[in-house]
Amino acid sequence: MKVNQFLDHYGINENPFSQEDAQSDRIFQEYLLKNTRHAAWDKVLGSPATPSTAVVFGEQGSGKTAMRIQLVNEIREHNKATPKSRVFIVEYDDFNPFLDMFREKLSSWQKKPEKALQNWRLWDHMDAILSLIVTRLSTAIRNNGKDLKDDSHSISMEALQGLSRTQKRDILLLAAVYDNDRDLAAKVRFDQLRSKLRYASYGRYLSMLMGVAVTAGIFFVTYKMGGGWTGMSAYKWLWLIAVAAWFPFVWHQLRLFWQAWRISRQVRIVEHSVGTLRKLLATFNLSEYLGQPMPSKARSDDRYELILKLQNVLQSLGFSSISVIVDRVDEPHLINGAPERMRDLIWPLFDNKFLKHPGFAFKLLLPAAVSTFLNRQEREFYERSRLDKQNLIPSLNWSGQALYDIANDRIKACSKTGQGTKAGIRDLFDPAISDGELIGIFERLRAPRHQFKFLYRLLVDHCGKYTEDQPVWKIKPETLHSSLSLFMRDLDAYDRKLGTG
Repeated sequence: MKVNQFLDHYGINENPFSQEDAQSDRIFQEYLLKNTRHAAWDKVLGSPATPSTAVVFGEQGSGKTAMRIQLVNEIREHNKATPKSRVFIVEYDDFNPFLDMFREKLSSWQKKPEKALQNWRLWDHMDAILSLIVTRLSTAIRNNGKDLKDDSHSISMEALQGLSRTQKRDILLLAAVYDNDRDLAAKVRFDQLRSKLRYASYGRYLSMLMGVAVTAGIFFVTYKMGGGWTGMSAYKWLWLIAVAAWFPFVWHQLRLFWQAWRISRQVRIVEHSVGTLRKLLATFNLSEYLGQPMPSKARSDDRYELILKLQNVLQSLGFSSISVIVDRVDEPHLINGAPERMRDLIWPLFDNKFLKHPGFAFKLLLPAAVSTFLNRQEREFYERSRLDKQNLIPSLNWSGQALYDIANDRIKACSKTGQGTKAGIRDLFDPAISDGELIGIFERLRAPRHQFKFLYRLLVDHCGKYTEDQPVWKIKPETLHSSLSLFMRDLDAYDRKLGTG
């Protein structure tokens, strides 16, 4: 007996439990984004119009990635409804590029996986978030305001040209350091961005023109006074003036080189060529560049000022706030699921000043394995993090009743259109199995992913016991209990990191 034959008997088009990852779950993304939500959903989302932070701990398979997808979808709908007060979405969930570059910039003895993340600091998170925002913003500007990934993030070219010169300078300053679009070379993408912004800075040539003018003038004077080439050597003192005339230009270039070198050392999550970065910084007028905050020191102060500049620009482009959604912390190869390394990566982010920064909403969807460290911290950690103010959800638990409803929702989503009463999870089981028994079993499974795995295995086990010619349309109690016993054994091994679940 085939599983499809069994499901078709109940008017179900496809197996509702074949997918385990929300990112590739078509049923969830097409039908259940709005209908299947955790009981803590309202606390996590808050109001897109009023940014708020939430910290969620959940075991693998409890629905953190599904919640991230739902958050993004909800914010996109908010953006479409309020185009002048949108939320800029930052999906901070792919740490590998940042961690790879970070590790490259450490000394050889610090590069060991168990030691590398002990050097990760709050400003590294700030740099990564700035890089994600600036790269996306810069790419959209180069594409005439169109965001190819999300139309709700597109920018009006009229609003772009309405930016003040100071705001355009701020975009370019941020792009020089944080634009990490690898489709174009750094100088090419920077020049294209400057062209789209129509930002000219001819004042940067003044010191060089002064050197050229003084050198040319002295050359002309000494040539005339010396009566030709041979007599020019008699006026060496005048050539000292020519050398002095080049001093402002050379000094400025040396300062830019020093600044570029320091930035390349301190921004540890983006690769910078010192020479290229110096060229980018040299495109600004001296008067507009001096005194601007740059991330050239191991501290967060300069980053906060850069964030304020970025927020000012985004406000003028129709974005009233920024939502940073953190997920998949356990997946980077440098972490590889190790709780201690996850702690080293995430703990610097628990800074109340940053988490409560005006106009920012952080949604931290973290593995439950990290939560065990919360009760082992010093007093300084609790005072700095103020987790009591961060909408903390210690455990993303699912009740048996909630999982029962999820199973029903998925079956109905897969049912054939046009049929009268759609089947539910109850219809698949023998009447000898009560609703209370099913709910109790789902309670033991704890999380949607475990439930889907179990129900998929149960359908296979049931269909494997009968032939196509003599099908049985109800799952019997003995099949349910034998499959459950084997699955719980595997789940226990998975919890002890001795199996795949």
